[in-house]
Amino acid sequence: MSNSNSSNGQAGFTLPAFAESGDALARIFAALGDPIRLKLVAILCAGGAFSITQLTTSTDITRQGVTKHLQVLAEAGVVRDVKVGRERLWQLDPAQVALARQTLEAIGREWDVALAKLKAFVEAP
Repeated sequence: MSNSNSSNGQAGFTLPAFAESGDALARIFAALGDPIRLKLVAILCAGGAFSITQLTTSTDITRQGVTKHLQVLAEAGVVRDVKVGRERLWQLDPAQVALARQTLEAIGREWDVALAKLKAFVEAP
C-alpha cells in the first residue's frame, strides 16, 4: 500500500506498507509495552521453549502472574504455547516478532529521511 496522504498537509508523504497491519501491530506493541512482558519476551529470545515454572524463576512474579502476561502476549500473537506431555511450553512466534522488527526498521528509515531533510534545511544558506 503506497497511498499519498495529502489530508494532513504533507504532500508526497507515502504511507509505509506495514501500516496495513495496523491493528495487529498495535496489539503487538501494546503487549510489549509492559516491563514484565518485555522481560518474558527477552527470556524467550534466548531460544527454545520454556515452561511456566522456568519463566517464573526468572521473574519476581507468581505463576498466575506469568500466565496472565503470557496470555496477553499470546493474544497479540507474540508467543505461542506447545503442549509437551502434561506441560505447556512457551516460545516466540517468529513471524510476529519479524513483523514488529520490520516495522521498527521501516519507522527508523522514515526518521532518517526526515532528519536528513531537516538537517539540509537548517544548514542551507
